[in-house]
Amino acid sequence: MPQYLISVWHDETFELDFSTPDAQRRVAQVGAFNNELQQAGAWVFAAGLHPASSATVVRSSGGDVSMTDGPYAETKEQMGGFWVIDATDLDAALEWAGKAAAACEGPVEVRPAQG
Repeated sequence: MPQYLISVWHDETFELDFSTPDAQRRVAQVGAFNNELQQAGAWVFAAGLHPASSATVVRSSGGDVSMTDGPYAETKEQMGGFWVIDATDLDAALEWAGKAAAACEGPVEVRPAQG
């Protein structure tokens, strides 16, 4: 079955204080979405990410490896988490993405995985 990445995006300055009612609502919504994915057999893997400022960029050139503070992408929008799902086709993946966007209360991006 084809796999798709559903990535969650927000502004670089986005912070979620997990002690607030707003955050607790979102956590509950995402948990319910995760349960629905699992019950449908579409769940492969998911994770939230620490801020992009915590990233390390690793490069390899001519056998030498260098590391620098991230993020790699110089943009205001950052990926904050993701799901990898099994879906029969793009339409099914987009249906899941609509539910993901509602659960996160923000935009998500859907991309098919190669292979």
